[in-house]
Amino acid sequence: MDVEPKSSRTIKAPSYLDALTPVITLIVLVGTSVALFGLNAVNGPLQVAIIVSTMITSMIILKNGHSWDEISESGRKGISTVSGAIFILFAVGALIGTWNMSGTIPTMVYYGIIMISPNWFYPIAFLVCAGVSLSIGSSWTTAGTLGVGLVGLANMLGISPEITAGAVISGAYVGDKISPLSESTVLAAQLNGVELYKHIRTQLWTTAPAGLIALIAFIVLGMNQHGAFDATVTNNELTRFNELFHITPWNLLPLFFLLALSVLKVPASLAIMCSALLAGVMASFMQPQVILRFIAEPDVSTPLLAIKATWVAMATGFQENSGIEQIDALLSRGGMDSMLLTIWLIIGAVTFGIMVDDFGLLNKLVTPLLLRAKSVGSLLASVVATAIGLNITAGDQYIALLLPTRLFRAEFAKRRLAPENLSRAVSDAGIVTSPLIPWNSCGAYMAAVLGVSTMSYMPFAVFNIAAPLITVALGITGFNIRYMPAATPQSKENEAAHKAVQE
Repeated sequence: MDVEPKSSRTIKAPSYLDALTPVITLIVLVGTSVALFGLNAVNGPLQVAIIVSTMITSMIILKNGHSWDEISESGRKGISTVSGAIFILFAVGALIGTWNMSGTIPTMVYYGIIMISPNWFYPIAFLVCAGVSLSIGSSWTTAGTLGVGLVGLANMLGISPEITAGAVISGAYVGDKISPLSESTVLAAQLNGVELYKHIRTQLWTTAPAGLIALIAFIVLGMNQHGAFDATVTNNELTRFNELFHITPWNLLPLFFLLALSVLKVPASLAIMCSALLAGVMASFMQPQVILRFIAEPDVSTPLLAIKATWVAMATGFQENSGIEQIDALLSRGGMDSMLLTIWLIIGAVTFGIMVDDFGLLNKLVTPLLLRAKSVGSLLASVVATAIGLNITAGDQYIALLLPTRLFRAEFAKRRLAPENLSRAVSDAGIVTSPLIPWNSCGAYMAAVLGVSTMSYMPFAVFNIAAPLITVALGITGFNIRYMPAATPQSKENEAAHKAVQE
């Protein structure tokens, strides 16, 4: 008896027009949203643009014979890839709220005003964030903790929060790129079959020059900051901080607790949430006057008031009314709900990216690049362009790390290029450029926690711009390009003998 097939649908391979339409649609709609709404585009218009682009992409996929169930499954898969990022975002929102209430962020800003010269602020911000990210291996944790304090401190000192955010992100991605504790570093090495420390040593040839360029740039940018420093205003703010909070080094305990958990490789969302809860507990006995101002319910018992204050700070953020605009802007932040726009953006972007990959649209665009890459320099430039393009279209750094490895690995082996060349290139382009894209999960995260739009800090993320350019330069010059040893007649004979024994 003949069995009928489950489906009589004919699946068509995508055409170049099919592959280009989603990308062009995304560029046009995103560009239009930015043109019409400016920096406010991230508050909804940008998300709408990405979701409309996703709908148009799904129509193209349907046209090619795929079912709506397949498209839905692809979307579910995309959302599942960012579930960890979503929990981190919620945890960071809670942490910012309780760290403000407990005095952790005010204490960081207070000591920073006293100790850091405005002229050296940017290079110090870069070096401190680089050191912390190297020790814990997480750009997100570094930016969501120290970065928040440094950007707030920049506002207090009257210097550029945009340049400060660029310095924070530059430093944070040094560790994300070469720390052995970074999951991005480990993943890049594993995907390419490279021993971890060999991968790190190879990356130093681009990381060290990019870091030096960034340091020099931030020194130059900081040279003229003294003129913007108003000592009278700053002294008023210091006095007000002392009146509003009990300033003591003990307030920094949640920060060191978080760093310790990160070094112990506790999952990021769990570590951040534990630090947020610790800060809430500490606020009840370190800052009781702050809780009374925040939750003005004198009839409620002190323990219940502390619980309610922590709960509200984690959910909707902390609010301060000091009468000084800079202090109120710094401290009236946080809460899980403050991350909802960012999560909306990430879900839309990753769903779009997964669809263009799963149904062959992306591969259709990348294959011509591979065929035209005749020299080593053009091959590495193709890897960099593909990774950056994926950060733009797919909206997720892990996709930008994984897919170029999959697409180019065979070609690198064919040309006897050592796999660490590819692992370095995808790290330099896939990891470090992700925070430069407003709708990328990393760019959306950085803008949300630092309070500076992606387009505003992007020109100052010097390390993130320099690293992929140095990778391309190495490919063009041939410097530090590593090759696999050629097979000798003896090695071929040994291989043949080994196969004969196996048979």
